[in-house]
Formats: sequence, structure tokens, C-alpha cells
Amino acid sequence: MTISPDLLKRIILDQKNGSSWPKNYMHRTVETTLNRLSLNEEIIVLSGIRRCGKSVLLEHIRRVSTNGNNYYFNFEDERLVNFGAEDFEVLHQTFVSLYGVQKNFYLDEIQNIPSWELFVRRMYNTGYKIYITGSNANLFSEELGTRLTGRYISLHIYPISFAEFSQYDIPLKQVDFNTIEIGTLKQLYSNYLEWGGIPAYLMNHDMEYLHSLYESILYRDIITRYKVGNPEAIKKLLFYLASHCGKEVTLSKLLGMINNNGKIIKSTTTISDYCSYIENSLMCFFVNRYDDNIKAQQQAPKKIYFVDHVLAKILGFRTSEDRGRTLENIVFIELKRRGYDIFYYSGAKECDFIVREGYQTQQVIQACIELYDPSTKARELSGLIEAMDTFSLSEGLIITENEERDESVVVHGKKYHIIIQPIWKWLRNIDN
Repeated sequence: MTISPDLLKRIILDQKNGSSWPKNYMHRTVETTLNRLSLNEEIIVLSGIRRCGKSVLLEHIRRVSTNGNNYYFNFEDERLVNFGAEDFEVLHQTFVSLYGVQKNFYLDEIQNIPSWELFVRRMYNTGYKIYITGSNANLFSEELGTRLTGRYISLHIYPISFAEFSQYDIPLKQVDFNTIEIGTLKQLYSNYLEWGGIPAYLMNHDMEYLHSLYESILYRDIITRYKVGNPEAIKKLLFYLASHCGKEVTLSKLLGMINNNGKIIKSTTTISDYCSYIENSLMCFFVNRYDDNIKAQQQAPKKIYFVDHVLAKILGFRTSEDRGRTLENIVFIELKRRGYDIFYYSGAKECDFIVREGYQTQQVIQACIELYDPSTKARELSGLIEAMDTFSLSEGLIITENEERDESVVVHGKKYHIIIQPIWKWLRNIDN
């Protein structure tokens, strides 16, 4: 039985009346790309963790592209619990009856509906411009890859970046700063360190909001979607991962942690599945150690980073503030936002980030709070230089909280150029 047109009409009108522009809307750097892509015929896919700003971006596109009478529909509405593939046709007819023939579809959180990609492909083939959002990486990659190959452009949306957060105090195009501006940027970074980038939390600073976000992701995007029969095990796993953000983890270590008070999970295969579910929810990322041998790469320990450093902080356990691991997490997410493939390096020494684009290593990066301590500087330099040698690079980058200078280092007669840059400045280099 299909959903009644009257119900769909009521939902459409409710959603239209309920879509309000945020009082303190923060412009996103991705808007420039979205405005350009609006002129193309391809389907635009916005994916990202829940409440990272996808729906607001969709609203922005609607406001700049149309007169407001367009085909917008949010599939998160609880009244759509029985919505099936056959209801898309009724939805389309209801839109036409309300607004006449329009040229754009805006479909929010569409991954909730089975076979959604068939409807989207049919609308695309008949000439509609379509924008869709979703909060699950695996579902999107499978359905887009099988049904919509060559018809879409995918953009991953992350929480608010420091560049976006600081743009109203100091313009993004500005690259040189006076004393007051440097002090302002340092204070803004301190605030960003405390508040993170989840849009609503940046506005309300209500810790319960982040707990609510976690619960929503845990139950809706992980436990319910994948029919997890052992919710307590996956909660323990998330707690451990958040507590070890920026550190190496192995499946056997994760299994031992979950089973430390009794055998809850039988095998590392289940742990691997759980990690995939968590990563598909876009809450965190597992980073491979770089190795030319793919098998060795897959078997090596992974490093874990969260999509938002404050979300990781409230989910896990820390014995101290550990600004170093938080800084490292912020650097990682910014590299992801810039579209790079990222690995870590572990040989005789270690390097935090191997930054690759296609088949080429573009950069090697260390992230640490400061280099004033001689032993810290020696450790960071030795790992960076070993990685530079491995990838035949003459230049390396160390990101700190506040230090800025260039150094030339000579080791065994070979000269290396080391750039040391404060994170509050590096994060604003959005063209890098």
C-alpha cells in the first residue's frame, strides 16, 4: 500500500514551513564549488556525519538557485516509516500538483529509502538537476557505484573548519598579519580547540547536544542499520577508540579490550565488521600505515581519528588534556577536507602523515605542540627526515601550536628544508 498523497502533501508543506535559515549562518568554503556545480547536469551528492551542516548547505543551494517553489523533501520524517520505492512516483506527482513542473530535486537523507537510486536515475534521465544528502559512506558508495556511475559528483561535507570559523574576524584571503591579528587568531584557535566544528555546538556550547548527536549516530546509523545484536560491545569499542584517538590500534587489541571482563565477542572478524560500521557512519577514520605491499599495509596497525576532536573528547577517557593528540586529529581532518589520501609512516622512526595525491606523495608532515625541548625536536626531525628520504622529498613540514620559521638541516652531508608553521596559520591556507 502506497503512502497517501494527502500525507505527502502535508509533509512537504510542513517541511517547507519548518525550514528556517540559521540566525548565525556560517558560510562554508564549499559553497563556491557548489555554485559552480549547479551549472552542470550531474547529480550532486553531499555526504557527511549527521548534523555537520549538509541540510543547511542544501537550503543555501535552494535559496540561491530557485524561487522557493521547488521539490525539497527530507526523508528523516518519522511519518515516512512505511515509505517504499513505489512511493517515489506518488511523491513526484504530489510535487507537480503543488508547484507545477520545476527543474530541481533536493532530497535530504535519502539513504533511508530502499532503491532510492533507481528513482534518482530516472529523474536524472528525464532532465532534472538533483541534489541529495546522506549520512552513510558504505550505502552511498555501493548504490552510487552500481546505479549512477558517471552521473554524479560527490562532495564530502565535514564539520566547520578553522578557516570557516575565523573568516569573520580576519578575511580568508589575508596571509600577512599584524600583532593584534596574530593574537586574535591564537585566541580563535583556542576557542576552536575547545568547541570543535559541529555547527550547533559552536552556537550553543551545550554538551548534551553532542551526547544526543552521538546517541543518534550510534542507534540510527550503526545499531539499527546493521542490526547489531550486541550494542554494549559496540559502545565499548567506540569508547576505546575515542580514548585512543591518534594512536595505533589492532583488531586483536580491540578484541582483548572488549573481552577483558568476559568473552563478549568471539573473533576479530566481528570487531572488523564493527569498525566498518563505525567508519561508515562517518564518525571516525582508520588510517593505514604506508607500505608498498598492499597486504602488509592492510595487516599493519591502524591509526584512529575522529571527524570532530571535541566529539572524540566527550566519548572517550583522557587522563590529561593532551593537546598534542588533539592537534594531530585537527590536522588529519583538515587534510581529509582538502581531498588527500593519508597514511602514517613507521620505519626505524615515525612520521605522522604521508600526504598523497594519486600515485604521488606530495608532502610529509609531523604534528606536535612545540619544538623547544631538544629531545622532542630531535624525535620529530628524525622521523620527518626518514620519511623525506623514503619518498625522495627535499622539504618537510612540522605543524606546531605557535612556532614559525624555516630551517635547513644537514644530515650525513644531505641538506633538508624544514618548514615549521603554527596550526592557526596552516589551517587557513585553504588553497594548499
